[in-house]
Amino acid sequence: MSVPFPRTTAGGVSLPRMIIGTNWLLGWSHTSPSSDHNIERSNKNREAIADVVEAFLQYGINAVMAPAAQNKVLVEGCKLAEDRTGKEVIIIDTPIINVDNTPQGRREAEAEIRKCRQIGAKFCFPHHSSAEQLVNKNTQTIDRLPDYLKMIRDNGMAPGLSAHMPELIVYSDEQGYDVETYIQIYNCAGFLMQVEIEYIHSVIWQAKKPVITIKSMAAGRVTPFVGLTFSYATLRERDMVAVGCFTPEEAHEDVEIGFAAIERRRPDLEGRNSPNKTSIMK
Repeated sequence: MSVPFPRTTAGGVSLPRMIIGTNWLLGWSHTSPSSDHNIERSNKNREAIADVVEAFLQYGINAVMAPAAQNKVLVEGCKLAEDRTGKEVIIIDTPIINVDNTPQGRREAEAEIRKCRQIGAKFCFPHHSSAEQLVNKNTQTIDRLPDYLKMIRDNGMAPGLSAHMPELIVYSDEQGYDVETYIQIYNCAGFLMQVEIEYIHSVIWQAKKPVITIKSMAAGRVTPFVGLTFSYATLRERDMVAVGCFTPEEAHEDVEIGFAAIERRRPDLEGRNSPNKTSIMK
């Protein structure tokens, strides 16, 4: 039996410090349309998703993050992995909701949040593309966010907040919004980050709640060793790292790299294959 990956707690729920990301399962490569289509052809089916999730479950990594209710195939893949292993998969849903300040907009938002509950999500984070529409930098508030957080609570889920803008974390803490944990872009390349890496590092360390960092490998622009070692070396013990994988083999490698980074040791991995390695690389 594999050694379980270290865990933390958010909203009273035990979570692994590595979260299963889904860009490389659902087709969001952040590279090109052809890369997106390649992911979709290979992985956007319940069996392939279940294979990757099952690999993570071997280490007790049992939380997956995505706009899950809006991607039926992901929910089906997680259910298949649960059936195969008898282990629960915790769904952290990040729904894209209508935040128009109208009766119709609120009805539509609540309907999407209700779908998260219906698929069994334990956490619900309004997607950053929705939440960031509510940010008021002048007043340092996230206007009407409490309305959506209440909808989440009323549907029996723990509310979180997905952020690309670091202001969301800062303002949420300042205003005391009912948020149990955050999502924030953070990687050694500064990929998609809106301000300097050092500043985001400070925001995360000062956050009052645990933070799930995303884009840890800058969407494939740095290797897992570089990306994950940086993340775990610079985050708090309460924080988590979302990791996307294309295959179960990649999941096993990433878990080993994550273990090594946390344990401050060299990862136990095979060397890369190449036609004619120099002697120092053998």
